[in-house]
Amino acid sequence: MSSVYKVIELVGTSPNSWEEAVQNAVKVAAKSLKELRVAEVSELDVKLDENANIVLYRAKVKLSFKYLHEED
Repeated sequence: MSSVYKVIELVGTSPNSWEEAVQNAVKVAAKSLKELRVAEVSELDVKLDENANIVLYRAKVKLSFKYLHEED
């Protein structure tokens, strides 16, 4: 039996770290998506204030999950 997976892209944020930003993206996705398989971080960046202080860590995350259709 073969499987099909769907990939979506989300941006997680955190005032503390990139790791927490990724965790936030995965936690929120897990509330509505089932059978999450892989989280791939594709991009990291930060938001800066007017004094060049980091105020927000952002992680672009690609998540894959098993795609189920009516025959399953």
